[in-house]
Formats: sequence, structure tokens, C-alpha cells
Amino acid sequence: MLELSLNHPKKLRKVTHALSSQDRLKIIALLNKDNLNIHQLSEKLCLPVSTAASHVKVLEEANLIHTELRPASRGAMKVCTRNFDDIHIKLNEVIKIKHDKESYKIEMPIGQYTDFEVAPTCGMADQQQLIVPEDEPAHFYSPARSTAQLIWTRKGFLEYKFPIIIKNEAKISNIQFSLEICSEAPNHDHNWPSDITVWINGVDVGTWTSPGGDFGDRPGKLNPKYWAETTSTQYGTLKTWKVTNEKTMIDEFYLSSVTIDDLNLLEKEYVSFRIGIKDDANHKGGMNILGKHFGDYSQDIKLELEFY
Repeated sequence: MLELSLNHPKKLRKVTHALSSQDRLKIIALLNKDNLNIHQLSEKLCLPVSTAASHVKVLEEANLIHTELRPASRGAMKVCTRNFDDIHIKLNEVIKIKHDKESYKIEMPIGQYTDFEVAPTCGMADQQQLIVPEDEPAHFYSPARSTAQLIWTRKGFLEYKFPIIIKNEAKISNIQFSLEICSEAPNHDHNWPSDITVWINGVDVGTWTSPGGDFGDRPGKLNPKYWAETTSTQYGTLKTWKVTNEKTMIDEFYLSSVTIDDLNLLEKEYVSFRIGIKDDANHKGGMNILGKHFGDYSQDIKLELEFY
């Protein structure tokens, strides 16, 4: 759900402007049924490609749709996906009490998981080499995992424990985890969706469907030379799961109704973060997790929380 209010007039104006056009409403209706590229929208609406592209830009700037460049027979095509099922507009101004917030941040190397369940295709690599034999889950217990910069599995999960070192009387207002991730296909496949779920302290906070797939059309910006020359996964997408006092979001878009209070964050001196593929997922496309020396983003799994 997209939340709008008078407290954020610029965002409200962008969305209402985007919805003021009959053609743009038709685009949203078409995207209810399927993801479409600009040429397909142009044909279905009997509009010039340039006009369809202009409408898409307005909808994208309002965050009503998401676009992604995918390889095509000639260059690349921009594929459009709808972002929200519902829009909620608050017309009464909400007065918020301000607190002096503090923050706590820590990064966890991707090989420092405390529990796992994996299945072929699976494996891991660091900056020099493959560090465990491919498709042999027992080797995920190896101490060599501590140097991992890329981990992949078609099923299961990885779980990490992050210490929380803040004052005892603190009240946490939000917590977020971010990492570079994508689906897992043999070699790579840009049309390979995967339903990737995050659990925090055992609570399912929501599932994100990786729409693009397993990316391998170019080397990751940080990849070592030996890996850049392979046909395997090269980079991912930076995703952020954030839980607040009101809801859970992914990249600032509504994901679920789970709140900070549901997580019991101060009951222990650590918070557990599990990411994986449910057994009953609709798209069992696996996952790749990339560390700070692989892919496009120089970070491991980053925890950030705000408290007062």
C-alpha cells in the first residue's frame, strides 16, 4: 500500500498528477495483468512510442510503477511493473513528536552465517577462487566460508546473528537490513524470478519477488578478474528491508504490517536475520548473496537501527 498525506505535499502532488491522465490509468490497468515493455504499451494503447514513454516516466517518478532495463535482440528494453495494489491518502495533518535519535550500524561478512540450509545449485567463492566444491551442501560447514564474497543456493536459507550494543533503556524506532542479492539459475538467466523472504528474530517480515533474475550479462563492477571471465552470476540488486513502528517496507515501499513491537528486539543481545526461499514459494528461483568485493555495491550485509 502507498501511504500519502498532507505532511508530504510534493509526493502527494506527484501521485495525483500521475493519476490525472486517462492514458496513464490505462497503463496501470494493463500492468495489473502482466509486466510490459514500452513498445507493448504503445501498441495496446494505440499511442506513439514517445508518448507511451513519457507517460511511463511520469508514473515512474511518482513511484507507481518500477522499470528495469532487460536485454533485447537490439540493445535493451525497459520493462514496466506495477508497484502498489492500494493507495491510502490521509487528509488530516499528523503532528509528530520529535525525539533526538541515535543510530547503530554494523556490517556482517556474508560468510559469517550461524545456520543454513542449502541445496544444489549451491556454492561459494572469494576473491581468488571457488572455496567449496560446487553443489555439495556439507561443505557449507567449512571454516573457509569466512572469506566468501559470493554465496548461492537454489533452496533453503542463510541465517546471521548481529550484536545489538545500545543503551538498556533505549527505544528502537526502526531497523533495516540491506544487501546485494539476485535469483539463482544455472550459469545465469535474466528471466528467472524468485520469491525471497526475510525473517527477523524468527518473524516473517515479508517476501520480495526478484523480477529480473540471475544477472550475468556483464561483469560486476567489483568482481575479480577470474570471476569476470566466467558465465556465472556477476552482480545483483541492492535491497533494503526496513521495519518501523507502523509497518515493514522494502526500499521504502510497503511490504507487510509487521512492526518493531512484533520483533522483541531488546529481549536478547543480538538480532537474528534469516534470508531464504520458502518451501511453498510460488517462484523457487533461489538466491545469490554478494559481499563487498563482488558485484556492484561495496558492502556486506548491513544492519542499521535508530533509537532514542
